[in-house]
Amino acid sequence: MPPAAAQHANGANLVQASSPLSEAREVSFGQGLTEVQDHSAAEFYEGAAIHDLLVALSVDPAHGLPDATASSRLAEEGLNELAKSKRPGFCKLFLMQLTNVIIILLILAAVASVAIGSIPSAIAILVIVILNAGIAAATENSAGNALEALSNMTQPEATVLRDGREEVVASNTIVRGDIVVLGTGDVAPADLRLLEASDLKVDEMPLTGESDDVAKVAKPRSRESTKLTPEDMVFSGCSVTQGKARGLVVATGMHTRVGSIAALLAGQQKAGYCNGCLPDTSSGMTPLQASLQRLGMLIGALAICVCVVVFLVGLALGTKDPNAPSAPGWIYMVLISITLTVAAIPEGIPLCVTISLASGCSQMVSRHVLVRRIAAVETLGSASVICSDKTGTLTEGKMRAVKMWASGSDYEISGTGFDPSGSINHAGGLEDGSSDIGVRTTLLAGLLCSNASVQLEVGEDNISRWVPKGNSSEVPLVVAAGKLNFTSALAEAEFPRVVEVPFSSSRKMMLTVCATNGKACLGEGGMALPRDAQFVACVKGAPNWVLESCSRWIGPGGVVEPLGAAQLEQASMTVDNLSSQALRVLALAVRPLPELPFSTDDDAEVDGNQKMDMLCKDLILVGFVASIDPPRKGVPAAVQAAYDGHIRVVMITGDYLKTAAAIASDIGILTSTEGEAEAIDCLKLRPDGEYLPDAEMDLLTQNARVFARAKPEDKLEIVQSLQRQGLVSAMTGDGVNDAPALKAADIGVAMGIQGTEVAKGASDMILTDDNFCSIVGAVEKGRIIYAGIQKFVAFIMHGP
Repeated sequence: MPPAAAQHANGANLVQASSPLSEAREVSFGQGLTEVQDHSAAEFYEGAAIHDLLVALSVDPAHGLPDATASSRLAEEGLNELAKSKRPGFCKLFLMQLTNVIIILLILAAVASVAIGSIPSAIAILVIVILNAGIAAATENSAGNALEALSNMTQPEATVLRDGREEVVASNTIVRGDIVVLGTGDVAPADLRLLEASDLKVDEMPLTGESDDVAKVAKPRSRESTKLTPEDMVFSGCSVTQGKARGLVVATGMHTRVGSIAALLAGQQKAGYCNGCLPDTSSGMTPLQASLQRLGMLIGALAICVCVVVFLVGLALGTKDPNAPSAPGWIYMVLISITLTVAAIPEGIPLCVTISLASGCSQMVSRHVLVRRIAAVETLGSASVICSDKTGTLTEGKMRAVKMWASGSDYEISGTGFDPSGSINHAGGLEDGSSDIGVRTTLLAGLLCSNASVQLEVGEDNISRWVPKGNSSEVPLVVAAGKLNFTSALAEAEFPRVVEVPFSSSRKMMLTVCATNGKACLGEGGMALPRDAQFVACVKGAPNWVLESCSRWIGPGGVVEPLGAAQLEQASMTVDNLSSQALRVLALAVRPLPELPFSTDDDAEVDGNQKMDMLCKDLILVGFVASIDPPRKGVPAAVQAAYDGHIRVVMITGDYLKTAAAIASDIGILTSTEGEAEAIDCLKLRPDGEYLPDAEMDLLTQNARVFARAKPEDKLEIVQSLQRQGLVSAMTGDGVNDAPALKAADIGVAMGIQGTEVAKGASDMILTDDNFCSIVGAVEKGRIIYAGIQKFVAFIMHGP
């Protein structure tokens, strides 16, 4: 379990509970926002009984905190904000560039030149040092700050219950014990333990990096360790996509789950600023910096040795200054030794290296790569492993319907992203299937049984894009229906909804009932409706659940037929085949109704389970729709190009192992049949809740190419393990969960469009087109620059 945190403020004890649990786990406050997080407190918040939490936080769930208590607690705990770290200014960055060994040697050489009266040489050397430091500092000065970006993640206002009334307050004034009211579209302002929830789904992509909406409940049936987040917790920065809820604030500011990631970032600020000539991109040095460091030490040692030898030999031979024979010989030999030392230092190397890297930064812009740290150019060229998040990086981060089955036939759905343009053809051919009755009925049923929509909006860049609204599982159905010119507005006008039973984790289905308004068919070109059909029930959900309620299906030619054993077996085989391709399959069914089995006036008195029992039977199976978050265009070729360059690509994702392995195989990351060794469930890294010793961890990661069910801490451990093995690791990602690993990796690469500001702030370079393929071109350019620098150094050291 990632660290959440015990809240602290000036040592004041807010717990006055008499329960054993609250006595054992005293919730107190201490000094500072950057203290190490307490695991037992996290377990208390996420595992304790609601009653114990309410008592511990001294709050009445029906009335919320009194205003006086909230004000007092705010004064003790501080604002609900993340700690901000101050970015070094240009002057400090400039001074930091002067600590490199070669730069120090050059400064000493300038001093020595002044000592022997060679003022022009001293000026030339100092100009080189200033230019070098100025170019590097100017490049570094444009770097963003990850913690500042994290601070902007939460919405400015939130609805809370205080003194028995709901009121809107600034989100940074929320304290532990507040009762927060959430609805669709709201963003959680803090970490919440759910008190009540109605059909609640939350988008946790900013936290976990996965695009699937997560169902949340106030009373989970079990606390499965396999889940990325607890079912009864909503974390700060995550948005509500469906339903409504009330939650108890259990952590604010730096003590939230997002705050723990901020703490990780703050604890591993890259120390390379102090390495001078080239800004460092890791906790140590880049390969080039290490080489130049060794070269500087070697040159310094040799220069000193030569200086001493020349001085001693000169003294032994009694060498004197020919222009002043009467002067002591040792003075003349000191001047000669210093002159030789200054001449031995290759003052052109630092400036050449900095200019080469700065030039590389400019050239990479045309390849859609924005370099934030100048040394990142060379480091990427030295990369031996690229660790990448899956969602939004290797894939589009947009669930899209790609296949469907209806009337016993398979179909393929074309298109990109959320754009409703595209076609529906019979599988394996170009024959148009958009006019088939089964296809049209399936997609209209999916649209009628969804609350999502897509809208064409103009962004800040004046480019029009299709933007989804609502549940990410429903969006693919809406987009696919749009390819038949079925829209949400049209469906609502022609088939107005009268009943809705939302999806629940217990029944795995959603049901709507719409009025037919006397129509003869279910949409233009759809299934014929009986003459007495006043309503039509539409059901979507998990195939095995829907199939159990079906007694008929739309067969070939669009005719409704009994669903026999043969047809049921065919449908089940179709589901298994689609699922094996890492596709998410939804089943669609309908049922014409002459009347409702209950009065709409009594609708509120009939619960969802009762409605399902009355309506979800004798259904007509109309089809299956299979969706996937597809790979980005060109990613398989980019992965192969990386392998050709002897670079290992590693996918780190929160998906389950089978899904992750299937996607990795599709894009070419997994090429061996030894899946067990190359695809690993991250639970193996922490079998008892604690990470394996370094040696065992390194043994698991040395050949792995896929890590499934990964948490933010796992990504950090994986990157550090690869580094212990002597590998130069690059980490690509776009979510908040990627930020610690982006910061720790030798080079962090963030996505520019879909990437969060947090990921960008933690990165060394940004892909402005969000294309994983661009990183291959960046690696190629980095290698060219590195090779050029090597040649220049060899030329300088060889001499004329």
